[in-house]
Amino acid sequence: MTAAVLLIDRVPLPSGCVETWTLNDPASRNALSEAMVDALLAACEHAATDADLRGVVLRGAGGHFCAGGSLGGIGQPLAAGDADPLVPLNRRFGALLQALCALPQWLIVAVEGAAMGGGFGLVCCADHVLAHTSAQFATPEVTLGIVPAQIAPFVVRRLGPAAARRCLLTGERWDASAAQRWGLVDDLVEGDMNAAVEAAIARHAAAAPQAVAATKRLLLAQPETPLPALLDDAADAFAQALRGPEAPQGLAAFAARKAPPWSAKP
Repeated sequence: MTAAVLLIDRVPLPSGCVETWTLNDPASRNALSEAMVDALLAACEHAATDADLRGVVLRGAGGHFCAGGSLGGIGQPLAAGDADPLVPLNRRFGALLQALCALPQWLIVAVEGAAMGGGFGLVCCADHVLAHTSAQFATPEVTLGIVPAQIAPFVVRRLGPAAARRCLLTGERWDASAAQRWGLVDDLVEGDMNAAVEAAIARHAAAAPQAVAATKRLLLAQPETPLPALLDDAADAFAQALRGPEAPQGLAAFAARKAPPWSAKP
């Protein structure tokens, strides 16, 4: 039996649950095969409508996060008039990056070892990035004569234009400290990554699920939406939150100096 290329582990929280999605092809350092992209897209599709899911942790098996795209189809000649199958394959990876950014839950990415090319792109979709001191980051596509096609907009969104140009146009490698200085990594982890992930989950689980989803929608819309329209949407989201179930519970808990019902704290 072929091992699953994506492992999903669901763990309950005091309210709802959290899933860990583990890229599982250690022999290739978890390269992004077509099967792995499809499995991640399916997981995103399910998560988008899962009311019990509070957050997602994305990791890699075998001491590495993700070595980038699987390039097995490159170099095969095309017959005259044939459509290039690499185009929809590459575009599907872009759809995955969009789906990860659009998750209504918080997304924590935990990086150990290599995060290269497409793996770098996955990191750019995170709400919070943990990197072990062993982590190495790069977008080496241009040094191989390849275009970092689908990841480029997400790298710009995460790092800003100047830092994105630096990494995308040179392919230089960053250790975890450099990646933190350039804004890719939030927290460095010197010891046990599992403990660091648990601490990050506890911090994020203090936030109300519906408020998180609404805030993420606003953040995602911000680059493309004119400011007046964005502020109109934000006002609607604010009013809906105050009139919804979470704000009264959160404000009452604050007044009583208690944890709100969705919090992971005892």
